[in-house]
Amino acid sequence: MSADGPDIATLNAMAREDFVAALGDIYEHAAWVAEAAAPLRPFGDRDALAAAMARIVRDADPALQAALLRAHPELGHRGPLAPESADEQRAQGIDRLAAGEAARLAALNAAYRERFGFPFIIAVRGQRDMAAIMTALERRLAGTPDDERRIALAEVCRIAGFRLARRVAAPADSATAFSE
Repeated sequence: MSADGPDIATLNAMAREDFVAALGDIYEHAAWVAEAAAPLRPFGDRDALAAAMARIVRDADPALQAALLRAHPELGHRGPLAPESADEQRAQGIDRLAAGEAARLAALNAAYRERFGFPFIIAVRGQRDMAAIMTALERRLAGTPDDERRIALAEVCRIAGFRLARRVAAPADSATAFSE
């Protein structure tokens, strides 16, 4: 996968405001992650940046974590989505579900949100198909709130890793854990 944006050296050299502007939406509706990562520069590579941002999320105040999870878009949401969320869902065919599948997803999403207080979050990139996503949703509905919060935060970080891989250029000889 080739990235469309600056390389790590360029990001490391940016003014703080420019760094946040370039990466503030990697974690949806949570520019605070990029803001917290900016003073940690320089990063050796894109994977180090992804790891630092994930650590910021894991170590964040529980209220910030909860707000991050609640702000995440629901799978199958028919309203406006951030461009990257729309692309991710479209690539998995979530925008083209048959009526019965869409109704099932909506019911499972509602049950999940009722149980955990935030939408079901899964990195749809890399999922085999919609059936695998639905199976994961059903399985995770049976989880404990603490486990599900931990899993959802890990999935948000995984999504951010995929987004960084699309946005931040890596050296030609670099391999990344977040490629498709």
